[in-house]
Amino acid sequence: MSIPERKAPRNQTAAAVMHFFESARFASALTLTIVGTAFATHALTRTVGWAGLIGILSALVVLAVASFLARWESIEWHGLLPISLLVFVGWCALSVFWSDYQWTTVASVLYQVAFAFLGVYIALVRDTIQIVRSVGDVLRVLLGVSLALEVLSGLLIDLPIRFLGILGDLDSGGPIQGIFGTRNQLGLVSLIALVTFLVEWRTRSVLRIVAIPSVAGAALCLLLTRSPVSIASLVIVGVATLALYLLRRAPAEHRRYWQLGLLGAAFVVAVVTVLARTRIVSLLNAGSEFEVRYELWMRMTDTAALNPLEGWGWAGLWRRNVPPFVGIDFSTGRSHATGLNGFLDVYLQLGLVGLLLFLVLVLLAFGRSWLLASNKRSAVYVWPALVLVGLLVTSLGESSILVDAGWLLLVVCTVKAAQGMSWRLRYAAGR
Repeated sequence: MSIPERKAPRNQTAAAVMHFFESARFASALTLTIVGTAFATHALTRTVGWAGLIGILSALVVLAVASFLARWESIEWHGLLPISLLVFVGWCALSVFWSDYQWTTVASVLYQVAFAFLGVYIALVRDTIQIVRSVGDVLRVLLGVSLALEVLSGLLIDLPIRFLGILGDLDSGGPIQGIFGTRNQLGLVSLIALVTFLVEWRTRSVLRIVAIPSVAGAALCLLLTRSPVSIASLVIVGVATLALYLLRRAPAEHRRYWQLGLLGAAFVVAVVTVLARTRIVSLLNAGSEFEVRYELWMRMTDTAALNPLEGWGWAGLWRRNVPPFVGIDFSTGRSHATGLNGFLDVYLQLGLVGLLLFLVLVLLAFGRSWLLASNKRSAVYVWPALVLVGLLVTSLGESSILVDAGWLLLVVCTVKAAQGMSWRLRYAAGR
């Protein structure tokens, strides 16, 4: 009888640890920390350095693994990890074999996989409304901090906060950057925040006294960025919101025809946009910014043509001391952290094969999310669809969708869409 008595405290301790890691409170706190880290990577690297960020990310991965192990039996794994996501990440990993900067590719793939794993964790252990609340809580804090620092820099001390990239131009009406490094990145974060806060308000997840100031603050940040990319994205997200509103109110038997009509209209608008791009750039007062991007994109296209099928190797964020990135910077006379276009960045780094896989990934995720948003009664299903619209449109002028918060949200939305519309789940159910 003595042996079981000696083992009892150890068993109780193990049970307590398992209960802690599988608890809803732990999952909620870990989700908040993951989302906050993803959106604050610029501020973290400027304060604690890349070593500090990698340390934080490694700790989050370990905690997520522990939570997964504690919840293993309660998670339905079959059909939940989209093949399109696995294949794209696999191609990124395979690029290490032909990369001219192999150690950079190894590090970049591990960084990408870490955020992908954390995104999968969030999608599997949290409901969509819980994810919306977590993103909303994080962005309320980060946008509030950004506005406070902009007021301090631009109005109170009238000096830039250089280590965070804040220029202190609030006294002249912007542009502002907040703690996100660039005005375009702040614009994307503000746009995602605006969508998130409106969904919170619509689903009554927060009180009106919280929702209204949150929406107003996100809109103010977006306007103060004075970013043509963000303003154009806001317009398209607004159109998508109106389209979803009309679709959700349409009779179910007519919805398919409305979807086809919207698809045709979107194609026509895309063609007109391409043909009238010069006029649109002029209206957005983005001439000089577009010229910089256009020159960069031409150099990227020329460089990618040297390795058209497989690309140069995955890097995510550009490493400015290795080719071909150093050569592109030299030819443009500017230093770039990304290719300022998510699709061209993928083409440069992963070739036509990688670009095709990426297109399959994002189009499947968007198509599934859009259909769920159109047909499901709850307004919370609108959030993944509109977030993906914002990410994809912004990807025409930024590469945010490939790294950090953009990549995390893409993974979360992809897995959530697969949960709702997975052909493998339907096949398994029909067997």
